[in-house]
Amino acid sequence: MSGGVDSLRAAALLQEQGNDVFAVHMRLSPPSGWQLAEAEAAALHRRESNLEHLTSLLGIPLTIIDMQDVFTEKVILPFIDAYRNGLTPNPCVICNPVVKFGFLLQEARKLGAEQLATGHYVRKKLATDGSVPFHLHRGIDPGKDQSYFLYGLTQRQLASASFPLGDSTKSEIVAWARQKGYWSMLPAESQELCFVFAGTYQEFLLQNGAPGLFAGPGPIVDMAGNYLGRHRGIFSYTIGQRRGLGIASTEPYYVIDLDPSSNTVRVGRGEDLDRSHCEVGAVNWLSIAPPSEPLRASVRIRNQHRPAPALLVPDAKRQRVLVRFDDPQRAVTPGQAAVFYRGDLVLGGGTILKSPCR
Repeated sequence: MSGGVDSLRAAALLQEQGNDVFAVHMRLSPPSGWQLAEAEAAALHRRESNLEHLTSLLGIPLTIIDMQDVFTEKVILPFIDAYRNGLTPNPCVICNPVVKFGFLLQEARKLGAEQLATGHYVRKKLATDGSVPFHLHRGIDPGKDQSYFLYGLTQRQLASASFPLGDSTKSEIVAWARQKGYWSMLPAESQELCFVFAGTYQEFLLQNGAPGLFAGPGPIVDMAGNYLGRHRGIFSYTIGQRRGLGIASTEPYYVIDLDPSSNTVRVGRGEDLDRSHCEVGAVNWLSIAPPSEPLRASVRIRNQHRPAPALLVPDAKRQRVLVRFDDPQRAVTPGQAAVFYRGDLVLGGGTILKSPCR
């Protein structure tokens, strides 16, 4: 239970189906010794108090589980390290298989859970092709489908997972909350990182990174290496970014590459963002057995990206896949996830690797 409307409705649906339901909530704020500003501490307290009130209204017992240390080790430190190395990470794709359906599932089992249910908008189905036991499919609400964040699950984890909202739409969930009188009690939905309770992710990085971990200002250069200006620190930028560059030009510049070795931000024009291929590492095949031959799929390179047709060329020895897009894709960003689909079936995915600028 995160405290939002989706997990609340998921719990209520399970109750309505006759299940014995109890709630577990992960406390994810930094462990002792890390900086937690007064505003962040207050936000954390409000979140937990509100969650206790909501679960009491449903008559569901709540256990708050301290996951601070494991979350810091498995999610926050890799998040910080990725930005230091000029990458743009997606911590949710790590948290789900490693923390939520890893350590949290273990703790829930100790409390008697048979399955761990979440408010993700995805669907789990029994496989019929005999290759694996279960398939993961996109949720029916295209605007809320969250399959992108779950490609890293194992079949064992998927067997223990329940996704009650996969056949629902967001509008139906909101209507339920309004009808029950819960809506006014729920916090506003946030698109920010769950562990950044106040401020920006850049402020979080500077507050919680080791002193001197992030290099300061450096040069902004064009594709030919010509000096154009100064940046604030490469961790403040991401591939495809247009605003906030501070470069006067008749045509817009976009961030094309981040080079931590020289502390340089490289910019170019819109056409310089297009990529015909990318390499994907740490690949996990979820709904099919690992392929040995090239296969066709649609590839999503960020959560709001429309899946693009591509040829996947697997390299099993290195657990990598070369993705060759039918049409060049804009702003393929190292550190983000690339997720492979066949229709609405999640085949698997991995992390986009850093490659030369052109």
